[in-house]
Amino acid sequence: MEQVFTDDRGTAQSVQGSGTLEWWQQGGRWFSYGGHAIFSRMAGQGEPLILLHGFPTSSWDWSRVWPMLSQQFNVLTLDMLGFGFSDKPVDYSYSIEDQADLFQGWIEALGLTSVHLFAHDYGCSVAQELLAREQEGVLPFRISSVCFLNGALFPEVHTPLLIQKLLKSPFGGLISRGLTRRTFERNFRRLFGGQNAPDQNDLNDFWYLITYNNGRGILHRLIQFMEERRCHRNRWVGALQRAQQPIRLISGTADPVSGAAMARRFRELVKNPDVVGLRNVGHYPHFECPWDVFTNYRDFRKRIAERS
Repeated sequence: MEQVFTDDRGTAQSVQGSGTLEWWQQGGRWFSYGGHAIFSRMAGQGEPLILLHGFPTSSWDWSRVWPMLSQQFNVLTLDMLGFGFSDKPVDYSYSIEDQADLFQGWIEALGLTSVHLFAHDYGCSVAQELLAREQEGVLPFRISSVCFLNGALFPEVHTPLLIQKLLKSPFGGLISRGLTRRTFERNFRRLFGGQNAPDQNDLNDFWYLITYNNGRGILHRLIQFMEERRCHRNRWVGALQRAQQPIRLISGTADPVSGAAMARRFRELVKNPDVVGLRNVGHYPHFECPWDVFTNYRDFRKRIAERS
């Protein structure tokens, strides 16, 4: 299959062999973490770039920007435990700290001494935890830069959807197991802006990955990260404020849960804030407008290279 995008000059470009969920799965490999199978993907050459996905989706979120990024960088990603094609154990204490352990161990096992991080949503919190660990001197590798896409970097301005509040409630288990496709699609569509909402095929793929291997039954366990964000707020916000490496936020400003208000808070609390706003774009900028996300990330990296 061929994926087509438009470059800076308005010229149509294409990348062969990309675009389907089957292609994404077949191009991956699995490794073991605590006895659980973790799905991962790697492509490209150059400096290692780690992609961290969001909730409740998976690394597939990056599929539209993957061909462009992998032409310039050594791109690596995985489905965190409980997501996508990775194992989804029912009796497990899911946490941001555990997912950070997963990434830390994976990067160390690969023998990487420095990495760049590109994180979205849930992955933003994992990246913040990794930043905090680096500042404590406990990481075996260096974080060279961090780019964030829409995520609850500052929990005080995060506005979750009603379905998210219900999943986090004492009735979360019932809500999770009883989640219907219709309810999922209605709520998921609300996260997108007016520029490029998902079509039915896209929704089919997202639903398949969420429900794969009984994933619907653990959503209430995964979403407890919202409470983690509140409890670890000072640690994770402090990591942003103390960071010495370049940091950029690319924000879809039409995102109803972590859009314009999150970008404003970033400008208020982070020294010398580097923020790029994407108008009419919602919570999944890398899926809604992959070329815009790629060009803004590429420019971020070019600026870093020019300084060094």
